[in-house]
Amino acid sequence: MSLSGGSFPASIVPSQSRMALQSNFLEFNTGTGKDFAQQYLPELYEAEVERYGNRTLSGFLRMVGAEMPMTSDQIIWSEQNRLHIAYKGVDPSNTISGTSGVFKVTPSLASPNTTTSIAVRKGQTVLLSDQATGLVTAKVYVINVFDAVDGGGNAVKNGESDALSFTCSPYGSDTLPAALLGTAGVNMFVYGSEFRKGDTGMDGSIEPSFTQFSNRPVIIKDKYEINGSDTAQIGWVEVATEDGTSGYLWYLKAESETRLRFEDYLEMMMVEGKKAPTGTVLRDTNKLEGTEGMFEAIEARGNIYSGFAGAAAPGAGALGDFDEILKNLDKQGAIEENMLFLSRATALDFDDMIAAMAGGGYASTASASYGLFDNEQEMALNFGFSGFRRGSYDFYKTDWKYLNDATTRGLDKAIDGVLVPAGTSTVYDQMLGSNIRRPFLHVRYRASETEDRRFKNWITGSVGGAYTSDLDAMSVHFLSERCLVTQAANNFVLFKGA
Repeated sequence: MSLSGGSFPASIVPSQSRMALQSNFLEFNTGTGKDFAQQYLPELYEAEVERYGNRTLSGFLRMVGAEMPMTSDQIIWSEQNRLHIAYKGVDPSNTISGTSGVFKVTPSLASPNTTTSIAVRKGQTVLLSDQATGLVTAKVYVINVFDAVDGGGNAVKNGESDALSFTCSPYGSDTLPAALLGTAGVNMFVYGSEFRKGDTGMDGSIEPSFTQFSNRPVIIKDKYEINGSDTAQIGWVEVATEDGTSGYLWYLKAESETRLRFEDYLEMMMVEGKKAPTGTVLRDTNKLEGTEGMFEAIEARGNIYSGFAGAAAPGAGALGDFDEILKNLDKQGAIEENMLFLSRATALDFDDMIAAMAGGGYASTASASYGLFDNEQEMALNFGFSGFRRGSYDFYKTDWKYLNDATTRGLDKAIDGVLVPAGTSTVYDQMLGSNIRRPFLHVRYRASETEDRRFKNWITGSVGGAYTSDLDAMSVHFLSERCLVTQAANNFVLFKGA
């Protein structure tokens, strides 16, 4: 016997068994029974689809640096200056009256030494070269040096209009080449000294100088909040998170993503940080100091290369550009092992360059010694690096996801990559009370015996086990206070888009 009417539409006749019949089939979007059908759940996939793969960006600083505690509002470090004495762009003149064959060279105020003394002494020998080509040279002997004040406190010596000067005489000739005269500007360096028998010793001494740099930590915060009602509405989602964990999450799915995003911010702030000149950035009435990130440090003290490989055919222009970079590294610290973190386009330019070096194959990507990875190629490959050698340098190359992600530097083309030296420096650590070796790139975070601000995490509210306020919600707080130390930035190279 069949039933009809009652609470069912006239077109629906229930069946006594679980069978899909024409008389008991409910259509979701047609007919008068569609509202009734909404009580039935649709087919639901529990697993979350990972359509963007691994979305986290952090890991760069873990590859190249370290993290160490600090206790102050500012960190200051000193870096060596060059050992030998040289000046670029000095102003030459051969107009000293009454002294035949004697020439005067006056360093510009932009010279590497102070504006009150000159690091050249009487009796030293100097090589001069023209600034335009560097092909015209002459070797001269320093006859006298004029400092800012003399023994009597006079502002200038011998009536010279500029006290920062020395007079010199060329070896083998009474005249200098025309390219080293006038106002063309010359470069010079000291290569030794010469004294006669019975002469007194060298006048004066050169005190070594150093350059100080500093950075300030910034406080980075984030928060996740959910109200108490939503925590009581259970809905499980199967996930595989970027931090390596997997399983089912309830409302803490969003908290997990907030944590991952905050961890990325910790690294991105160290890379992109910007110092505010004398606290000019305002928040309400308070000035913000900012912090110096890696990009800003390289822009200020490092090497910039724009338009690597240019618009040439694949591999055609990259090798010449790369050799120019090597020539500049020779003038800096000449650190043998370096790591390249590149955008996809620049990484492909390097691949094409290496292929051209290997006669069309990619065999040369395995030619580096892998000394950074204990000479184990597999270890390097596990980190995503491939190696090659050019000149006296080893390079380990990998893609940097931060430069490719569509929600970070993938939005622009301003930065194409960065070359980071793999060396370390020896410094005295006040926390440890001893000398330790640190990477050129490392993070300092605020910490003491009672407070560690490397990564703080706590819960407030009245939900989720916390009972700290009458707020009907659970607030998950994240905080860190840190800064990046970029030492010896002159050994870094920033690849920028043309």
